[in-house]
Amino acid sequence: MHNHILSLFLFASPAGGQMPNQLIQLVPLVLIFIVFYFFMIRPQQKKQKDREKVLDSLKRGDKIVTIGGVHGTVAGIDTDKKTVLVQVSDTTKIKFDRTAIANIDKQESGDKLTTKE
Repeated sequence: MHNHILSLFLFASPAGGQMPNQLIQLVPLVLIFIVFYFFMIRPQQKKQKDREKVLDSLKRGDKIVTIGGVHGTVAGIDTDKKTVLVQVSDTTKIKFDRTAIANIDKQESGDKLTTKE
């Protein structure tokens, strides 16, 4: 009975056949993990670090686009709450989470704002 259960897990024949090396059976799983790491996990981590760098370099006057498609200019940054005040028209300012910024269209020269506004 024990031999049948073991053979099901190791994909070997239960009838007196030679048991395959367990290390050889683990090689495909290890290779799959390596492929996933180098083609999926590692690039995603690098992309996330680059995004954090871009968000950290955000300053007043930058033209941005949010994940909702709102285009505007950064009017202020609250580093404590991690929010950004975006001016979308002459009279309208909207507060967004810093993570809601999809990309920076144009970085103009301006002072990096580190205090609340």
